[in-house]
Parts: sequence; C-alpha cells; structure tokens
Amino acid sequence: MSEDVILVDENDNQIGLMEKMETHEKGLLHRCFSILVFNKDKKVLVHQRALDKYHCGGLWTNTCCSHQRDGESTLDAAHRRLEEELGFTCELEEQFTFIYKAAFDNGLTEHEFDHVLFGTHDGDTNPNPQEVADTHWMTIAQVKKDIATHPKKYTPWFKIIIEEIEKRELL
Repeated sequence: MSEDVILVDENDNQIGLMEKMETHEKGLLHRCFSILVFNKDKKVLVHQRALDKYHCGGLWTNTCCSHQRDGESTLDAAHRRLEEELGFTCELEEQFTFIYKAAFDNGLTEHEFDHVLFGTHDGDTNPNPQEVADTHWMTIAQVKKDIATHPKKYTPWFKIIIEEIEKRELL
C-alpha cells in the first residue's frame, strides 16, 4: 500500500505530498515526529526497530517515530502511531523541532523536519512485532553512555534528540 508523506520547506510549511519511498530515495525534506515516553522513574522507553524495516532495521531509537498524514495534526499522528506501534497512548506535548539529513547504506536518505514530543506512561505496552523487535526503559544518562560506547546501535535522529535534550536542558 502506498503511503504519502508531507513535503515541507525549512519553516515546516507544506509544499506538497510524495510517496514515502520515493521521498526517501530522493532525500527530500518532509515532516515527521519523534516521541519520547518517560515513566515515573524518569526512564525513557526506547525500542529496537523491527529487523526488516525499510531503513535502520535492528537499530535502537526513541519510543516511537513516524510521519504525519496529509491533514493530520502532529498530535493526532503521534497518538495514532503510539497505539499502532506500542499498544498504548498517553498525554503528549511537543518540546522542540529540528531538521536533519542522514544517508543510509541502502541508498535511502532521511531528510526530516522532526517534531519531538514527550509523554508519561507507567502502564503496560504491547509492541507490534512488525514495527518493534524489543523495548527497554533507560535513563537519559544510560542512553548517552551507551550511544557514546556503541554509536552504531542507534538511529541518527535519536542521537540528535539526545544531544538536543541536553543542550536545551529539558530534563
């Protein structure tokens, strides 16, 4: 099934739609979101991407990440994908945005205007095995230490998010 992503300019103004794989083949700037869900112990839920994802399969990343649909708010998209990928939803609040570009060995490129949202959840999770291979709860300090020791285990955008959290003193 074909899925479109929202093409944007550097100010996050929508400039068009394009099929997701074509967008990643051409490396065009498009809108996305990344969610970090924390528990009462201030640990973040990280997940290992399913091994057969179209890029970054098997890498560890933030709680959930995906693309908004045309006409869908970031918050609505975030709740939709959190439920689809991890089987729960929670209150979410946007914290910051950033733009990044990362090329992958398979010829695809992520060039994204990323909306980063935080939430809190202490209940059960029910990961979708088509999206998620594994999950862990980690402190930000543990994540930073593991990224420093094993940087190739993590997605490029998650490493930037962790840097931005520290730079912006969000936690």
